[in-house]
Amino acid sequence: MAPSGYSLPLSPEGRASLVPAPPWHYVGDFIVLEYWADPDAVRAVLPPGLEPNPDDPGRAAALFVDWQSCSDEGGELLDPARSQYKEFFIVVNALLDGAEVTTCPYIWVDRDFALVRGWIQGFPKKLGSIWTTRSFDLVSRAAPAVGPGGVFGGTLAANDRRLAQGHVAIERESTGGPTHNDPPLVNRRHFPRLAAGRHGEPAVDELVRAKSRDRAASTIWEGRAELELFDAPNEEHVALAPVRMGTGFRFTFGYTVDDLETVAAAS
Repeated sequence: MAPSGYSLPLSPEGRASLVPAPPWHYVGDFIVLEYWADPDAVRAVLPPGLEPNPDDPGRAAALFVDWQSCSDEGGELLDPARSQYKEFFIVVNALLDGAEVTTCPYIWVDRDFALVRGWIQGFPKKLGSIWTTRSFDLVSRAAPAVGPGGVFGGTLAANDRRLAQGHVAIERESTGGPTHNDPPLVNRRHFPRLAAGRHGEPAVDELVRAKSRDRAASTIWEGRAELELFDAPNEEHVALAPVRMGTGFRFTFGYTVDDLETVAAAS
């Protein structure tokens, strides 16, 4: 029997794959912090094929998410170490053929299966330590209300250094929800070669548009947002630090992924 599976490692029964075959079902508690960065810094992180948006330069958002996910068979939900993870990422605004999109230049996640699953989808994930404020279905001083007066924060660290922190102080129910991360997400899916003399010729280098289905969201709450980004020797995300803050949001969102659209070659 030849080794099989969806992702490495392939194995006789195919159960050892780090990432199981799609569809992948997701649900997560989101903290979305809208802001504007230096337009030149946003321009510098856009992959080939995307152009700056002249109508709203520098528009960005930072997201802290506490995720739970599973494949169709759902066994991960009874083995939570394989289903739960946390994530922090930044998206910036851009144009693709004149249409508004977003792209994700930086993202950190705390579990290996989510890291590799992100690479498959075109997210440039790195490992980090992410923490977010939890809510519980109980009135308690230790459980902020998902409503007016509730404050929800998040932190990111990697390689023993704090890289980001932020929070939203909920004031009201949102009528429109977040807009900075609302346009379609287009990322650069990139896998390099190791063969001598071909290091500059990636095996895969393409723009891909994220696709999802069966999307559902809870009530969305909004309020005052704060975000700080911190420098580190092997990071460049601090160039996208806020020059002006917008609104913060807290909500729960779920969807399913089993497809990806290739938009164009990136190189």
